Amino acid sequence: MIRIYILDDHGLFREGLLRLLGADPEIEIVGSSGDVAEAERQLATLPVDVLILDFELHDQPATPLVERLKAAGFAGRILMVTAGMSDRDAVELLRLGVGGVFHKQHASEELRRSIQEVYEGRALIEQRYLQKLVQSAETTQPRFTERDLKILRFVVEGLANKEIAAELGISESAAKASLQQLFAKTGVRTRSQLVRVALEQHRDLL
Repeated sequence: MIRIYILDDHGLFREGLLRLLGADPEIEIVGSSGDVAEAERQLATLPVDVLILDFELHDQPATPLVERLKAAGFAGRILMVTAGMSDRDAVELLRLGVGGVFHKQHASEELRRSIQEVYEGRALIEQRYLQKLVQSAETTQPRFTERDLKILRFVVEGLANKEIAAELGISESAAKASLQQLFAKTGVRTRSQLVRVALEQHRDLL
């Protein structure tokens, strides 16, 4: 059984998915919602294998939600459903570890196949998005100073700003400013994202 949670703020689409997938004997719908806050509360405790997530939730992209779920340790795979998204958004979702992108105009039998592929750990991403990700990585390699590298290592080790400041003999505000510079250089917004980028892209420097 593949345990599914559906988060989509379009009631008709969500109800259609519930009827479609609920009739599949190999799928168990463990929850659904059209409200982001409610879904986050439920996803913190429910056993979910695949989260079917609408890319636009109340006219806002779901990217920040994906970031929060990953930071909170959400273990399920994410299948993003969308009527369309920019290459930039797709690349960002790839960086965050989304397992697949499904376009709403595709047939229902394609959705079932997509769920199975994402559940089994295969990437379900259009080739052009993968190419954009590679091009982005090739053209945006940051240049780190010696202090950048020290701070990067401390962040990976889990040190707080106060502890980093003590290690480097600088003020806590200076440590925070240096960390913000690292965020800008690597194109991330959170410490968890910075750790992931460091381990995935700059492990040889640590």
